[in-house]
Amino acid sequence: MPRLAIVSPMHEELRALRAHMPDESRVPRAGRDFYVGHFDGHEVVAVLSRIGKVAAATTATLLLSEFDVDRILFTGTAGGLGDGVKVGDVVVADTLLQHDMDASPLFPRHEVPLYGRARFEADQTMSDTLADAARQVLAELAPTPAFSGFGITAPAVHRGLMVSGDRFVSTRADNDALRAAVPDALAVEMEGAALAQVCLDFGVPYGVVRTISDRADDSAHVDFGRFLTDVASRCALQVVQRYLALSTRA
Repeated sequence: MPRLAIVSPMHEELRALRAHMPDESRVPRAGRDFYVGHFDGHEVVAVLSRIGKVAAATTATLLLSEFDVDRILFTGTAGGLGDGVKVGDVVVADTLLQHDMDASPLFPRHEVPLYGRARFEADQTMSDTLADAARQVLAELAPTPAFSGFGITAPAVHRGLMVSGDRFVSTRADNDALRAAVPDALAVEMEGAALAQVCLDFGVPYGVVRTISDRADDSAHVDFGRFLTDVASRCALQVVQRYLALSTRA
């Protein structure tokens, strides 16, 4: 049976996923705990990526070299950048880029040296299914008190460029600078592009789906912990469930 890796950067999301893995077994590697078992009847490995590009790359490399996974699904939260990307929306990455990669003048800004590219494409089939799953989940969750309690109404799913970097973007000045440098970026986070590079090296498909927790500026949400528990973790869990159900039918 194909084995899916489910990767989350935060404990709360991983905890929600593990609650649906009744037969999990813990396998420690490199200071990380990998949970091997079944999720809704599907063979999976769930793991905390930790935060930042190096941590995510280490986790992805271990998954692909030691756990025989055939695809990786990364969930989490992100800051919104693109026009119309609101708190509570979901962004599914079509491409990913490291916004803090700059080896100029030897290479163009954002291009990863010796790869000849700045942008790494997610698997289109995975992204299509994740987007369908997210639309169904948001339609069900939007009317609930968990979402309305944060003023979230009519959350939407967006597809496009997601950017990653080892810096938390939380000021208007940083937000403006990032949007000027990468005008088509929809969201910013700290792991996805590193995962993408590792998956390219191994030739393994991947998908990245993120719930928008703030606008990556001075208005960044102050109650992130409650948002993570009440909204993001619940959304991630149900998107994974729906993704697996849709993948099985396809």
